[in-house]
Amino acid sequence: MREGDLTYDDFLQRLTIQDVLIDAGYHLNKRDGLRYPSYVRLDSEGRRIRGDKFIVTQNGRCCFHAQQQKVYNLISFIKEHPQFFSEYHAGMSGDRLVNLVCNRLLNHPIENRETRIIQPKRDVKPFDIADYDIHKFNPQNRETQKRFYPYFKNRGIDLYTQYAFHRDFCLVTKHRPDGAAYTNLSFPLTLPKGDGTVVGLEERGRARMDGSGSYKGKAEGSNSSEGLWIASPAKTPLAEAKHIYWFESAYDAMAYYQLHQAQNKELRKAVFVSTGGSPTVAQMRGVLSATLPARHHVCFDTDLAGMEFYKNFQAEKYRVMRSTIEETPERKPYLDTVREDLDLDSGEIYLLPETLQTSYGRYESEWEEAMSMRSSGLCHPDDIQAQVDIVNKHYKEFREGLRDFLGLDKKNDVPDIREQPAYPNKDWNEQLQAERKLEEATEKEQAREEEPEQERQTRFHR
Repeated sequence: MREGDLTYDDFLQRLTIQDVLIDAGYHLNKRDGLRYPSYVRLDSEGRRIRGDKFIVTQNGRCCFHAQQQKVYNLISFIKEHPQFFSEYHAGMSGDRLVNLVCNRLLNHPIENRETRIIQPKRDVKPFDIADYDIHKFNPQNRETQKRFYPYFKNRGIDLYTQYAFHRDFCLVTKHRPDGAAYTNLSFPLTLPKGDGTVVGLEERGRARMDGSGSYKGKAEGSNSSEGLWIASPAKTPLAEAKHIYWFESAYDAMAYYQLHQAQNKELRKAVFVSTGGSPTVAQMRGVLSATLPARHHVCFDTDLAGMEFYKNFQAEKYRVMRSTIEETPERKPYLDTVREDLDLDSGEIYLLPETLQTSYGRYESEWEEAMSMRSSGLCHPDDIQAQVDIVNKHYKEFREGLRDFLGLDKKNDVPDIREQPAYPNKDWNEQLQAERKLEEATEKEQAREEEPEQERQTRFHR
């Protein structure tokens, strides 16, 4: 960061959510605001657009949208609604947009950066597994296992976890024209609806002696846009899975399994998916379209990129859900107001049958009450939780009615689950390594305490 640059903390301290809402084209709703102000959008004729309302809370630090059940600060609002801001263009990162918008609102000039165009590689040979020498892990043969030790040891992944996933990784060696050869731990990539043909490799190199990390990437020619690592200890086919676990790397998937399998014996039957880096739309859509009735556990990293990946995942899930609904004349007016990348409850409520409008009204009223209690600082946590329970009850009733109206199969309306490693770990492998180090330190301390008193005194005198 250059000297004089403003940070996210600066934006959050110097701007309010109202500043951003007004810049995005929202107007103060004078009919509300007895307890807290709300902002709405207007159409070309100056009439309020129903269902597009944000209620400001926490003294201007946040706003919430009842229909979407989402709370935003000014950073997340800009990132989730880029189309409202003049600085946005296709392909722009959310962080760049936040910087441009907030600096403009603060009258703090920020220099434009020249876009660097990188020419793509040409004439890349399509991936062919036959180009590699393969060394597999055999659970019944210790000699085959020894070569894997350097790749898993530094990651804290034990032998039992390797046994569980032994079908889903291997060592591959590629020989270069100059006679040199290189070997990587590799996780085969396949297509969600394919026949099991390997279309690429997620690769990890041996740990360097100085502890500075190791190579990670994908084999040349890999189908990175559609191919994923798809694995199940119990060999559960993807289309039959009841639980799908999503990760950014196969190492994280194996670490998660090792951390949780003792408490969750059903985990063996789950299917683990690694995108091998930044998840693509095609990867998400491919798995979701084949497994929508399953419960999806999104276990991406806890950094900003992981948060963005989760948002993208939800958008693709909504698209796939939408594709299962038959557009009848009764449903079409409402469906036309639902963005394909948003949940089905985000449309214009007044276009729903009257009974559903009433049901939604009860939910929104209770939601506003819950937010008021939470932001007031005057209510006991138990009372707030009781009100939240009422909110959830009314939303469930509304959701069931909406599902019936749209003809959405209940099994295709399963919510996803966001799972994150314990703070301050960024990913699951990092958490596993931290827990292993703690266990080792505890064992050493216990061993020291169990030393005979005479031996401790002798060591002390030395």
